[in-house]
Amino acid sequence: MLSRRLLAVAALCAGLALAGCGKGVVAAAGPKATSEDMSLGDPKAKIQVIEYASASCSHCARFNNTVFPAFKAKYIDSGRAHYTLKEFLTPPNEVSAAGFLLARCTGKDRYFSTLDAVFKAQDAMFQSGDFHGGLLAIAKAQGLTEAQFTACLSDKAAAQALNARVEKAVKEDRIDSTPTFVVNGVKIGSGEMTLPDLDAAIAKAAK
Repeated sequence: MLSRRLLAVAALCAGLALAGCGKGVVAAAGPKATSEDMSLGDPKAKIQVIEYASASCSHCARFNNTVFPAFKAKYIDSGRAHYTLKEFLTPPNEVSAAGFLLARCTGKDRYFSTLDAVFKAQDAMFQSGDFHGGLLAIAKAQGLTEAQFTACLSDKAAAQALNARVEKAVKEDRIDSTPTFVVNGVKIGSGEMTLPDLDAAIAKAAK
């Protein structure tokens, strides 16, 4: 059940016909974090980890829910690594876009907690089909009013900026699936990622 607001988001993102969650990727190395991205940890850390993720991607949700907490404790909270999330859209694009727009509307300090809530509610929203209701509940839990939530999803400038970031990921970074991980500029794979996988990539990058 898509509300008119989510359908409006879909119209803004209609030009992005991107590959599905979990598809393989073959691309040149070298993506870098920018000021437009959301990050955690020490920017000067020797290990720089980038994840391209979609708010509607089931693989991304599983990584967030089952791997990311341990990764964060081991590498980000300890100061060993700087983590950057680059937003990407996978079908249904309007749901992914709405999740990211909502997270950004709650502010930098609450961006990751909001996105975490979106990932954790993903299964329930897909089962019920009530994406608008699910996202509205998250918005309210993060302190937004319904009017603020509606304004957030109606923000054309924010949606266009999101589109620009995704188009850059596709055209310049050659990303075509989520999640895709990059450690110190080198793509280490896409799809399901475990903590041992990341441990190995980080150990190699640290040499």
